[in-house]
Amino acid sequence: MISTLQRLDNGEYLESPGMFFEDFKPGDVIRHWPGRTVLETDNTWLTLLSMNHHPLHFDHEYAKDTEFGKVLVNSVVTFAIINGMSVQTMSFRTLANLGWDQVRLSAPVFIGDTLYAKSKVLAIRPSRSRPGQGIATIETEGFKADGSVVLSYQRSFLVPRREPLALPAAEQEVP
Repeated sequence: MISTLQRLDNGEYLESPGMFFEDFKPGDVIRHWPGRTVLETDNTWLTLLSMNHHPLHFDHEYAKDTEFGKVLVNSVVTFAIINGMSVQTMSFRTLANLGWDQVRLSAPVFIGDTLYAKSKVLAIRPSRSRPGQGIATIETEGFKADGSVVLSYQRSFLVPRREPLALPAAEQEVP
């Protein structure tokens, strides 16, 4: 399905990640690898960067008196890690993200949890305005090592075709 290495003339290989429009097949599921253990540094930096200063995300004393009993990983951190896991395969060649829909946070994530992700191709269609490109829609799930789902969402993005289609003669520019 996807060639990840391209052999060069000198015996070297060029890594070639990502999928072209033709590689997406509705129903296919890709398990992303490797997983990622959430570190306190990840949570603190992105929490501060996103200006979400809620003490539940970085104040251990505050957090121990909540229903969680410990610091809760900011959902933006969880989303960034899970979405990032899908990029190498699903959208490395993407020209534009078109939207994220139906984002659901179904379980809390804590410092030290290891997250994994998988994506299912839901639909593909040629772009109506860009003949050399198409739109892929995927559903991504993020889950902990115990299999419990923590995040799910759908994402649509614009990807190039392996070999761009020629425009019909009527649409080609006249020199």
